[in-house]
Amino acid sequence: MALLIDVANHVATITLNRPEALNSIDPETRAELRGAWRRIKEDDNIRVAVLTGAGEKAFCTGSDLKKTMPPKESFAQQSFGQASSDHLLADLDTDKPLICAINGYAMGGGLELALACDIRIASENAQFALSEVRLGSIPGAGGTQRLPRAIGTSNAMLMLLTGDRVDAAEALRIGLVSKVVPQAELLPAALAIAARIAGNAPLSVRAIKRLVHSGLDMPLPAAIDAERYVFGLLRDTEDRIEGRKAFQEKRSPVYRGR
Repeated sequence: MALLIDVANHVATITLNRPEALNSIDPETRAELRGAWRRIKEDDNIRVAVLTGAGEKAFCTGSDLKKTMPPKESFAQQSFGQASSDHLLADLDTDKPLICAINGYAMGGGLELALACDIRIASENAQFALSEVRLGSIPGAGGTQRLPRAIGTSNAMLMLLTGDRVDAAEALRIGLVSKVVPQAELLPAALAIAARIAGNAPLSVRAIKRLVHSGLDMPLPAAIDAERYVFGLLRDTEDRIEGRKAFQEKRSPVYRGR
């Protein structure tokens, strides 16, 4: 299988499973990723997902150029004539948190996959690059838009225009990742974060993610109004009442997502 999916305790672990090809994305992996994104959205048992790569060398090095042929359709046909997109990040629009555990290389589309996640942690041997400019191209899966939002315009321009690699220490300094850990601790660290998130009220978690992402494109007063509205929506939910009861009774809350 090009993609492994394991679900336990409300956390889905998705592993790119082509270590012999540095977990590059071939057509089969791309199709399986789309199925994984849909499953995350539709399965109420999944509250958080962790994305990682098999092996010790690479998280993902982008498209497998040996197996990815140029499309037969024109760009217009791809854009307007197909019922669904085969874009790398198609169907990834979910309010459920995504954590990326980056082990080794995250290059090209691999870094764009990581940028589409909400939290990124890396192993000490991780390296990052969007080097498309060196090949006469540009990032095509959100890299020019998500990278500046993640690390600021100047740092993003430096990476995008030079195509240079960034190591784990520099990635941490510029805010590309939240945490750097020894490689052996990477997946346990990501799963520990996921477990803490999965233990919180699901509706609140999803509301926060939606508010953060939508608010980035709003004027601050409009974003604050949206926050107040969502606060009101959640005020009378069963989970909010359960959270307060659990606090008063000094026990762990049992959230049901309602």
